[in-house]
Amino acid sequence: MDQMTKVPATLGRPPFDLSAEFSRFRQSWPSSLHFAAHSHHFWPDATRAAHLRAWDDAARLVDGKWQEVLGPVWQKVAQGVARHLNLPGIDGLVPANNTHEFVNRLLSCLPRERKPRILTSDAEFHSFRRQIERLAEDGLIELTVVPAEPFAGLTERLVAAAQTGPGPDMVFVSQVHFNSGYALTDLEGLVHSVSAPGRLVVIDGYHGFLARPTDLSGIADKAFYIAGGYKYAMSGEGACFMHCPPGFAMRPRDTGWYASFGALAGAQGEIGYAENGWRFMGATFDPSGLYRMGAMFDWLDAKGLDAAAIHAHAHALQAIFAEGLARQPCGVLALENLVVQLDEPARGNFLTFRHTDAALWHEKLKQAGITVDLRGDRLRVGFGLYQTEGDVKLLLERMLTSR
Repeated sequence: MDQMTKVPATLGRPPFDLSAEFSRFRQSWPSSLHFAAHSHHFWPDATRAAHLRAWDDAARLVDGKWQEVLGPVWQKVAQGVARHLNLPGIDGLVPANNTHEFVNRLLSCLPRERKPRILTSDAEFHSFRRQIERLAEDGLIELTVVPAEPFAGLTERLVAAAQTGPGPDMVFVSQVHFNSGYALTDLEGLVHSVSAPGRLVVIDGYHGFLARPTDLSGIADKAFYIAGGYKYAMSGEGACFMHCPPGFAMRPRDTGWYASFGALAGAQGEIGYAENGWRFMGATFDPSGLYRMGAMFDWLDAKGLDAAAIHAHAHALQAIFAEGLARQPCGVLALENLVVQLDEPARGNFLTFRHTDAALWHEKLKQAGITVDLRGDRLRVGFGLYQTEGDVKLLLERMLTSR
């Protein structure tokens, strides 16, 4: 709680009860419990008017809507992202409808005179893992994959691999692992240890942004950071962003025509790029997610909420859930099956249970009106602002009926 400096007294200590702020989504789930907050978050009611405003702006402005979208709409989003990540400004930020666009544009910046070398872990999300494994399958890249477990030595293994041989052209790691909830807490130390001239260091922050306090001020000049609104930013799909350090990967080969905005003063007769993060821009996209994300930032500000408060709320709910499981385990959902233990400070806002019967229990919970998430032999139970202490207690009660 020492980092939770912006929460007003009216909210009290976590967990909070903000259920009324999510009434539209919650009313659509009157008899079901949604505990997949690591995957798809409910959106606060405040985002609905913004979503409608996107439609109204299109009707009002037609072609001229892009001046509104790429002007004040994006400015509000970029300023919110920069504030919550403690970035020095918004020049390095660029939007996209999904992070896979960013992955491909980053890959297009790698050397072409030889096979590019990529270093990563075995705990990366599919938008990156699938793509690089497909490239490696055809022999187009040299891929080094470091095991994420045991977690205690992961940073050291990544650093050692980066310093071996000629070294990688790209280092790609997740801030919080999607399949366990384990968090790399010393991003600054890691980035400084693996950085090298021309090397692309990329942090996938999708499970970290607005889930854990994140300060990029010390590495904003060295690392890319990608995230979006589908999860903890509570804005839904189509609202992704990337922070781009200056001087790195200035001319991606995968490029859209928006990337030339701001380059009109450059040399003519060649393909121009913006000097800032806009160099990674694509082309025409659905802007409605940016409207929702801007409204979400306004809502957080009005409530005095930040990533530290969101993280504290999720962990308070986890504690209530764990106390219930300690008294009465429920099949796979038993504390001894946790991948990241509760006494591990480097954990995200969801709990992952590993067991060979995970799929069976996923179905049992579904039949009981409980939505969690299944990944192979792992069940993920996520906690977010739209849930209350009462929701967790009801979850524990309902789980007993599924045993």
